[in-house]
Amino acid sequence: MAFRRRNKSYPFFSQEFLIQNHADIVFSLVIFILIGLMFEATAKTAILFIQPQYNVTTLSPGMQCKGEVTLYHYGWKDSATILFYFFTAIILHAVVQEYLLDKVNRRLHLSKSKNTKFNESGQLCVFHLVSSVWSFYILITEGYLLHPSSLWENYPHVHLRFQVKFFYLTQLAYWLHALPELYFQKVRKEEISRQLQYICLYLLHIAAAYLLNLSRVGLVLLFLQYVSELGFHIARLFYFTDENHQKMFDLWAISFVFTRMVTLTLMFLVVGFGLARGENQGLDWEMGNFNTVLIRMTVLLLVCLTQSWLLWKFIRFQLRRWREFRHEQAVRKKAAAKQPLRPLKRDSLGHHENGVLKAENGASPRTKKLKSP
Repeated sequence: MAFRRRNKSYPFFSQEFLIQNHADIVFSLVIFILIGLMFEATAKTAILFIQPQYNVTTLSPGMQCKGEVTLYHYGWKDSATILFYFFTAIILHAVVQEYLLDKVNRRLHLSKSKNTKFNESGQLCVFHLVSSVWSFYILITEGYLLHPSSLWENYPHVHLRFQVKFFYLTQLAYWLHALPELYFQKVRKEEISRQLQYICLYLLHIAAAYLLNLSRVGLVLLFLQYVSELGFHIARLFYFTDENHQKMFDLWAISFVFTRMVTLTLMFLVVGFGLARGENQGLDWEMGNFNTVLIRMTVLLLVCLTQSWLLWKFIRFQLRRWREFRHEQAVRKKAAAKQPLRPLKRDSLGHHENGVLKAENGASPRTKKLKSP
């Protein structure tokens, strides 16, 4: 399966060869793992990469739906599953780039800097759309939105349903795949530091919510963050197609501030109030209990610092937009002031009367015939 048309041939496993053919190489690895499911000798190893591990079958606690329920917890074997979906994310990234974004770029004729940002927003727009819809579906089916107290009750939340654990594994796989994509996509050095910042922040917060058994509140926070970021990248895509589209940034600004307020309020409610009054206090590695004062304060401090940093970047972004707008307005006023009023030129043959050119003797001059092109 070829993802790109190549006009040049490079030495095998050279730098250019890996950049141009990385999607095909990864696709071959994924096919190799999937073929392992067909044979009994390798099926157990292949299933380790594809299906989440550490499943436990328990009785359903509900009175209306009695029966067995399969739940999951985390372990070191999750790294194999993350690796498989890490490869899958690279393939999907190449598919979106080749069959969607590259076709749009050919029509827009953007500069190199805008082309890089357009590709970044296009990829993240697809990811945030899928992740926000997926997380919202999980929140509805698990009942976390209708019962907010379930976010901290019965902590630690060691056992997860399949859809919750699979969501976290794919989230970690996607943000890990974004690291080598900086090399494959030949991102400029000026952009690498900016992209590394938010990639590492996503990995840190998602891994902390997964390993500290704060998966429920983590789902809510990821949903809010992805909806806000989706609005930003949609606004930026519209801006690249037509620079007059500025109103969507104003809508995103409102959602951004709202997301920051809800995030801080929710974290203080869950960690500072709910877990602080919980019954299970103390550190227990075997039970997965991390409900101590030190860990709670560290989590709150991490979230507060991150939200403060995002607000600082947001304020700088808005100030830069305001300065650019004021500069454009000043340039337009100066250009309008420098343009003098053009006086009506008197024709050498006569004068104008009621919008009609008259000759000196009062007769209208003959109209010249235009040559056909």
